[in-house]
Amino acid sequence: MTAASPSRAADPTVPVIEIRGLHKAYGTLEVLKGVDVRARPGQVISLIGSSGSGKSTLLRCCNLLEDSQQGDILFEGESVRWRGEGMARHPADRAQVARIRTNLSMVFQNFNLWSHMTVLQNVMEAPVTVLKQDRAQVESRARALLDKVGIGDKCDVYPAQMSGGQQQRAAIARALCMEPRALLFDEPTSALDPELEQEVVRVIKALADEGRTMLIVTHDMRLAADVSDHVIFLHQGLIEEEGPPDTLFGAPKSARLKQFLSATQPA
Repeated sequence: MTAASPSRAADPTVPVIEIRGLHKAYGTLEVLKGVDVRARPGQVISLIGSSGSGKSTLLRCCNLLEDSQQGDILFEGESVRWRGEGMARHPADRAQVARIRTNLSMVFQNFNLWSHMTVLQNVMEAPVTVLKQDRAQVESRARALLDKVGIGDKCDVYPAQMSGGQQQRAAIARALCMEPRALLFDEPTSALDPELEQEVVRVIKALADEGRTMLIVTHDMRLAADVSDHVIFLHQGLIEEEGPPDTLFGAPKSARLKQFLSATQPA
């Protein structure tokens, strides 16, 4: 794998992820209508908003799992190169896409663990197969990461034998084993009941305390308030309001954000 430029990686002024004027549509349905996001090294950004606001689509475009029709996506100052325009636009350099994806590890809502592999095998698979790293070194790292997320005793267990919270923590360990420059979380707790949700929240908070760069799409306002440096409220494909969590949750300016927050407060 081609390493990221050391000068870029060491420069705290260069965003790890930068999105400028991003537009994304599915046919005639315009989901993102010109969105700007910037995540500097060590910054935690939460994306909130109602269903259909474009949060998860933005995250998938960021990781190049979805093609956008307009706008720029930069990773550590390097622009994604495109071919074609509009609905025909797609990344021009497959090697660049592969390199960026290995540096932006994504954790999905429904875990996406391989059912035929043990937890340890799940965590080791991508570094060994994709990055061609030494198996013994990867195994040592994988075991340490499973200990870190609190399931070191589950190395030889299959996903179906674990709770949802344990599976999501395994998915986080798998993402971390790639040693990414940033982590992307797509509703990491929404498939879990409240008790199991807290297991995952504790891990995410610990990662934030370590200074990990993270983009988090979440329905959990308490998580967004506790771990974020910056919160973005998306509404109908646009940024309606953004700012530090104390301001956004404590003194929202937008009527739409006030309505959204009121609806998400526990009864």
